[in-house]
Amino acid sequence: MQVWPRKRAKRSFPRIRNWQKDIQPNLHAFLGYKAGMTHIIAKDNSPNTLYKNQDISIPVTIIECPPINPLSLRFYQNSYNGLKLISEVFSKNISKEVKKHILVTKKEKIEPQHFDDLRLVVHTQPYLTGIGKKRPEVFEIAIKGKNAQEKLSYAKLILEKEIKIYDIFKEQKFIDIHGITKGKGFQGTVKRFGVPIRQHKAEKTKRGIGTLGAWHPNKVLYTVPQSGKMGYHQRTEYNKLNLMIGSDPKKINPKSGFLHYGLIKNDYIMLKGSIPGPAKRAVILTPNIRTRTIPNIEIKSINLDSKQ
Repeated sequence: MQVWPRKRAKRSFPRIRNWQKDIQPNLHAFLGYKAGMTHIIAKDNSPNTLYKNQDISIPVTIIECPPINPLSLRFYQNSYNGLKLISEVFSKNISKEVKKHILVTKKEKIEPQHFDDLRLVVHTQPYLTGIGKKRPEVFEIAIKGKNAQEKLSYAKLILEKEIKIYDIFKEQKFIDIHGITKGKGFQGTVKRFGVPIRQHKAEKTKRGIGTLGAWHPNKVLYTVPQSGKMGYHQRTEYNKLNLMIGSDPKKINPKSGFLHYGLIKNDYIMLKGSIPGPAKRAVILTPNIRTRTIPNIEIKSINLDSKQ
């Protein structure tokens, strides 16, 4: 009962509902593809840690981050039902490969004089990676600024430019990860809810529940564990430490490539710990929305042994 409703995601990459509040004009999201995991040997220089000035082994996740390109600017106006789209201005540098998969209107729209919010629509370039995918992901990124006109002036500067990972994030900072977990199919109550396995003398079944509930009220409550589909949920992990941002794949590529992924060809980001989802799945990175003290970790070596 940790998360309700327990429903599957509508698409393979997440959507962001809450954005960090900031007055500096900048973008607040980037999309990458999960490559896999390895481990590093690092020196912990944090003053109050148990392993102060010692070398420790840290599991890390590598995310390949090819550049993303702006697609359009969307202008919104406040209404009784929330933000309402009033106009959309497309970029002039949309490649032919993107137009094969994305419907772009030929009618040119004029930017409105009065609007309340502004979002930047971007698309990814998965064909630059080795995952074998051609159709790009399209999603909105919030633009932060003091007022609407400051957002518009900043958006015009980046509408025709390519956006890279180090334009948004910096090393040794916390970021939030939004992803879709692995789909596990139809599962029983033991795996899905952690119901204890009954003894062999139990009536009817061992890996089932003892009762569906009381006689009255004569219905099955939603709190009763039952079998069903499991996994493929949208989840957010807060405060993942960004250990490294690099553009040289030779520093992190294993000898035989990452398992179920292959070799990294573009910019990448290294995060401490694990993240949700299988290899090749798209994850969205955003600046951390919860403040926390940043540890001081110095990377000494990265394990490049074969993962096969």
